[in-house]
Formats: sequence, C-alpha cells, structure tokens
Amino acid sequence: METINDSKQKVVIEYPCNWCYKVIASEKAALEQAIRDVIDERDHSISPSNTSKTGKYISMNLDLLVHNEDDRTFIFDALKKHQDIKMVL
Repeated sequence: METINDSKQKVVIEYPCNWCYKVIASEKAALEQAIRDVIDERDHSISPSNTSKTGKYISMNLDLLVHNEDDRTFIFDALKKHQDIKMVL
C-alpha cells in the first residue's frame, strides 16, 4: 500500500475562509429546513450534489464563510446532530 502523505503535521487553514459541507438526507425539503435550523440567517448557498440510485438519499453542498475552527466544527457538529440529516462530509 502506498502512502500519499506521511506527514504528522496538522493541515493549516487560514480563517476566515469559504467552506463546503456535503449534507445528506432522505428528502430535499427536510434537508433545506435542517440547514436553515442550523445556520439561521447566515449568508450561504446550497447546490444539488447527488441522489442515490434508488432515490432514498439526496446530497447537497452547503457553502458558507466560516470565521475560525470553532465555528467550522460547531456547524459540522450541529448539522450532524440534526434529526433530519443522515450524514455530513
């Protein structure tokens, strides 16, 4: 097996920066509402990503400005914990 990056260093992200979360749910309306529940009035954009072959799951890209690592991880965790969201990448 080939190692792509054997560095033990943490990736350095310069803030503020635009960040994209891929959010997966069972239905589009519930996914869009869940995003509004989490990010409230913050400026953002949502764009379609994929739909599973069976149509059971839909994914969308959520793009927004994050101010620091705490902000970025807070949004990730809040999305992940939302009852209508299956997964966040």
